[in-house]
Amino acid sequence: MPSVLRSYERSLERSRISLTREDRPRVFTLCGEEWDLLDEVFAPVFSPSTGVALELLGLNQRPPVPCSGSFLEVGCGTGVIAVMGALAGYDRVVASDINPRAVENAALNAERHGVTGRLRAVHSDLFSGLEEGERFDTVFWSSNYVMGPETYEYRSVHECAYVDPGYRAHRRYLEQAPDRVTPGGRALLHFSDRGDLPALHRMADATGRRLRVLESCRVREGEYGDDIVEHMLIEITRAAG
Repeated sequence: MPSVLRSYERSLERSRISLTREDRPRVFTLCGEEWDLLDEVFAPVFSPSTGVALELLGLNQRPPVPCSGSFLEVGCGTGVIAVMGALAGYDRVVASDINPRAVENAALNAERHGVTGRLRAVHSDLFSGLEEGERFDTVFWSSNYVMGPETYEYRSVHECAYVDPGYRAHRRYLEQAPDRVTPGGRALLHFSDRGDLPALHRMADATGRRLRVLESCRVREGEYGDDIVEHMLIEITRAAG
């Protein structure tokens, strides 16, 4: 894996450029549907990660594969994944994000697609904004899998979508996500080998968690030329004992 693909400086530069590109749209198309994109929100048109996450979850098909139960999307951004989950049949959906503009964006797209009765957008740092004891059949985070230095301090909330200093957010997610699922539910993480998978496994061991890859796919990320990036859907469970 070329070091440039794991470079946090490169990811931060992508964050900065994506906010000011002349071709940044206010409305974009994904999965054959139109979506609103507000300023200061992660733009799915400049990264394959949202489309890949939809594919890994089976939510990219039209009509979607039927779903049921409750669904939480952590780091929802524009809310595409959460809305697609509601359209697929999840009867209770929460879209959460640390970025207030993303929360507004997710609510806007829920209204655009007629699912406001089933989708609630919440300002939250991982699980901090949820009701105490609130549980879901599926908890999902398409993470900011590029690791930054432990000492790095964000210059904007938008950078949170691109880099995780010292994997602090990943550690909290590993610790807390299994406590937010219903009996028989699933805590899921979208990760890629642009991140540090060995470090993630070490962190899982240290927090008493077990990681299992459920699905994976390889994606050509044209921004980096001919490099192929592997994306993974990982299930997080408590380690035996």
